[in-house]
Amino acid sequence: MGAAQFSINGHWRRNVEVVLFLVSLWGLISLSCAGRISASRQKLEVQKHLKRLNKPPIKTIQSPDGDIIDCVHISHQPAFDHPFLKDHKIQARPSYHPEGLFDEKKVAMGSEEKTNSITQLWHMNGKCPEDTIPIRRTKKEDVLRASSVKRYGKKKHRSVPRPRSADPDLINQSGHQHAIAYVEGEKFYGAKATINVWEPKIQQPNEFSLSQIWVLGGSFGEDLNSIEAGWQVSPDLYGDNNTRLFTYWTSDAYQATGCYNLLCSGFIQVNSEVAMGASISPVSGFRNSQYDISILVWKDPKEGNWWMQFGSDYVLGYWPSFLFSYLAESASMIEWGGEVVNSEPDGQHTSTQMGSGRFPEEGFGKSSYFRNIQVVDSTNNLKTPKGLGTFTEQSNCYDVQTGSNGDWGHYFYYGGPGRNPNCQ
Repeated sequence: MGAAQFSINGHWRRNVEVVLFLVSLWGLISLSCAGRISASRQKLEVQKHLKRLNKPPIKTIQSPDGDIIDCVHISHQPAFDHPFLKDHKIQARPSYHPEGLFDEKKVAMGSEEKTNSITQLWHMNGKCPEDTIPIRRTKKEDVLRASSVKRYGKKKHRSVPRPRSADPDLINQSGHQHAIAYVEGEKFYGAKATINVWEPKIQQPNEFSLSQIWVLGGSFGEDLNSIEAGWQVSPDLYGDNNTRLFTYWTSDAYQATGCYNLLCSGFIQVNSEVAMGASISPVSGFRNSQYDISILVWKDPKEGNWWMQFGSDYVLGYWPSFLFSYLAESASMIEWGGEVVNSEPDGQHTSTQMGSGRFPEEGFGKSSYFRNIQVVDSTNNLKTPKGLGTFTEQSNCYDVQTGSNGDWGHYFYYGGPGRNPNCQ
């Protein structure tokens, strides 16, 4: 009896082991299948997104930095994927251009403050024909670096500096740090600045460093409208550490609307010579030649669209006013300056540089600057900003200092090294 019992128990135990083995095998197979389905679904999603972004080119130019620039017919650009733009008639040029104080082509008098002209790297290998616009081709690896296909080309929430916010939780929560000059309290119809161009060092691939103009409307809640333009170094977005021209827009505080450059429908480009997101060359060197770019963003009083100009010769295109709520009328705040992401690697402040990576007091040739900063008023004139304020979350990490003179008008030096003995 005992032997028979043992034999039954033995069979039973073996059967249980077999069942458990089969169950775990089935689990592994299911996981593997789910993984494969998920991977193939992601692959399909990425391919669809690339097809949406990369329009059929009339001509393709290989840039020395590895970028591919597609010359796409002006009427086939990503903007026209927007349902409201299906029958849009392209505005070839703005109805009005702001009149200003400073001659773009005038070089500052002092020989030590001579700055040089600038171009984009891809120009070395060709140019786009008339009636086309240059678009930096998006590659599969660009999209895969993003947290999701949906978030590709978008900023994280809460990345606009709030000059009057003294809430440290808000500062730390966003992980973004700034050194800016700003004006508020009036209706603004545009802004302009000449921005010194550098190639700041970035500590972590998920961090960036940029220098830009913000044209803002609405509160700093979920209804914020923003138009932004300047230069940035962003390994996550572009896959390298090159300094690149960029724009951004949002009408809901970076939640669902807007994107960098032409990575969603919105901005309508009319210029065939300048590519959004393409590398700027050359850049400034420490105690060496200095290079800067001029950017103007203004509202066309007749059509209501927001236009952008790069340098003295390139009117790039416009954001249709229907994209916005508050900015459909005017801006309530203008900001100029630098922004970095501080992801606090190893629990310490990042060593990602802002501007040149030097503090403002070091001055010309060492520290980065914005000069000839102006606002556009309701009569479409460029004016010196009144009541210019400054703001930085941690002046021991990144700082800002303003000044004014005859050649540079209102200007400021800004930036810093990030982590240092006074910035932990």
